[in-house]
Amino acid sequence: MGRYLDSIPSSGIMRIRDMMFGLENPYRLDQGDVGFDAPDAVKAAMNRAIAENKTHYVQTLGIPRLRELIFERLRDRNHIPIDTVDDVMVTNGGIHALYVIFHGLLEPGDEVLCADPMWPTTRGTIQSAHGVTVDCPLYESRQWRPDLDELESKITPKTRAILLNSPQNPTGGVLTRVDMERIAAVATERDLWVISDEAYEDVVFDGERHMSIASLPGMYDRTIPVYTFSKSYAMTGLRLGYLAVKDRTVHERIKKVLYYTCSNIGTVVQWGGVGGLENGQAQVEAFRVELQARRDLFYAGIAELGSGVLSGEPPKGAFYAFLRIDPDWRPPDATAEPESLSWALVEYLIKEGRIGCVPGADFGAHGEGYIRLCFAKERRELTGALASLKTLLAVRA
Repeated sequence: MGRYLDSIPSSGIMRIRDMMFGLENPYRLDQGDVGFDAPDAVKAAMNRAIAENKTHYVQTLGIPRLRELIFERLRDRNHIPIDTVDDVMVTNGGIHALYVIFHGLLEPGDEVLCADPMWPTTRGTIQSAHGVTVDCPLYESRQWRPDLDELESKITPKTRAILLNSPQNPTGGVLTRVDMERIAAVATERDLWVISDEAYEDVVFDGERHMSIASLPGMYDRTIPVYTFSKSYAMTGLRLGYLAVKDRTVHERIKKVLYYTCSNIGTVVQWGGVGGLENGQAQVEAFRVELQARRDLFYAGIAELGSGVLSGEPPKGAFYAFLRIDPDWRPPDATAEPESLSWALVEYLIKEGRIGCVPGADFGAHGEGYIRLCFAKERRELTGALASLKTLLAVRA
């Protein structure tokens, strides 16, 4: 029996979803989804695929045209020195990519160095592969980047890999080139794999550009970069992602997990990915520009609260506000100290303000004392949520 799954915690995000569905006209800032629709090129390609009856089994690793386009993107846009399309695997979204990687890479008891706070699904995915997560704190004072001396100190003989996520969920932190060069040197010296979750590659602000650690000299040999169409192309519900791995032994192991978990990825969705890569990039850039405007709008509204209950600097990437909670805040009807300040505030905002948000504690021990709100929603939803926040928090409880 799968008793080991009993030790893997469920994400609090599921609990929050249940709470939100019971509300009328909620502000869904709890969901990591954008307030855009998929580019017309994606929808047209999917409609065409259905009309042409492209609904049958296809290659496990992905349809050839999509893999070719991904190969070209990795080489030309991400500057990864990939030599062959054979390295590319198409997956059922980014989370599936991480699942097949960790199940193909890890032996029981292998350790993976992970950020804390971190998207909780990734932690559970590693644990489901019988791996051990070793938390490496991110620091607000470092713009939500790790202390790399501290990270290196956590390496043991059991360490198998370092997991990176830049831009990062939930904090929006972005690793610098100097950070990546140091991590690359450590990984090379200690013979470690690097799993690079680059789901938010197209959501980087203030004129900066995304960088993949796999583009550094020699790093693609030991790095597995992971991508998704969900965030860039507003395709969260369609489930399409991909990865690339050069090492043939690891490639074959991951390929087996891919086959045994899905046989092949949905054909119509894959053709949608083709449409997005061929003709949708201009719309992706328009999304990024609008997301930066929504970020600025949301943080201006937080500043206007005036009470100091929530505070923080705008992120450099991704589309989340990871806001610090004033440690003196308490719910108006509190009769005792809350076990978790972040959960107490989230429950208060959901029940009293219909504002969806996620407690920092759900992302790890170092997330306690913060909450995450998604500012990628439509402007009217953001302004509505801000008005509700002002009613609840503008004057200290």
